[in-house]
Amino acid sequence: MTEPTWLHEHFDTSGSSIGFRVTRKLDEVQSPFQKIEIFESTDWGNVMLIDGAMMLTTRDNFLYHEMMAHPALFTHAAPKRVVIIGGGDCGTLREVLRHPGVEKATQCDIDEQVTRMAEKYFPELCESNQDPRAELLWDDGIAYMANCAPDSVDIVIVDSTDPVGPAEGLFNKAFFESCHRALKADGILVQQSESPLVLLDLIKAMRVEMGKAGFNSFQTLPFPQPCYPTGWWSCTMAKKTADADFGFREADARDKRFETRYYSAGVHKGAQALPPFVAQSLD
Repeated sequence: MTEPTWLHEHFDTSGSSIGFRVTRKLDEVQSPFQKIEIFESTDWGNVMLIDGAMMLTTRDNFLYHEMMAHPALFTHAAPKRVVIIGGGDCGTLREVLRHPGVEKATQCDIDEQVTRMAEKYFPELCESNQDPRAELLWDDGIAYMANCAPDSVDIVIVDSTDPVGPAEGLFNKAFFESCHRALKADGILVQQSESPLVLLDLIKAMRVEMGKAGFNSFQTLPFPQPCYPTGWWSCTMAKKTADADFGFREADARDKRFETRYYSAGVHKGAQALPPFVAQSLD
């Protein structure tokens, strides 16, 4: 590219698209699983695409990574063992390991190439990869959860791409059953749950599959995410017990000893107050 041009992802479901002004393509790799591209943008830092879908930018990834990690870790009474399925860019792993009480965090992503690209073009996301509490695996996350020891995990975070291609099997009853079995009685499952503006049906269907797997209480938390379709995203937490309390350790969140750019006790509390059209649909 000799002059800046526009890079767009079209989202047929909502009849919309999102775009960034880019100056050049920095890299492109076809892994055994997917095509990964890195672009340099004029205002959003580096941009990663997987199979043509926007995955993250330097400028806004903190929104997603912080909300995928901190609400669950502050909701659990004392999380020590965390498993991340997907998450190859390592941003969620970094946020999990900000919690000093975590003794081990395993990240299992099927595509090592995503991590290698993140190390090169988003090194700030990978700064905790050498933490002695971190375990990085490049394997099938579905198989990993199926083989997890029962009652051995406090939190499972499913940091996956959209439910197509390699991630399709991460949104169904069989996978959620594996998570349910691996989690302790007070464990929490967290799943990235797409846009509550245009994909509420997917969120409802995902909750149904979680319910079939034995989870009985759910909480969906929306948050802004400019690089994803509609600019509004969500994560959903699930617990085994019916009518479970999703109150969180508010004092600990308020007094946390690490910095965040988006997450706070106030943001967490605010995200629990769903807009009426979302709350009514998910009741």
